[in-house]
Amino acid sequence: MNNEKAYKIMKAAGAGDIALGVIILVTGIACGILAVINGARLIRHKSELIF
Repeated sequence: MNNEKAYKIMKAAGAGDIALGVIILVTGIACGILAVINGARLIRHKSELIF
């Protein structure tokens, strides 16, 4: 009985970890894409920048 309960808890924890990992992965990729886009935009308009 205790082993079944432990396996169910481990299964739920594993599924939650996988879901969290996917969310973090997608967020990281989205942030990277936005950084590249903003960097390209800055390079394109660098002659207009005044410091």
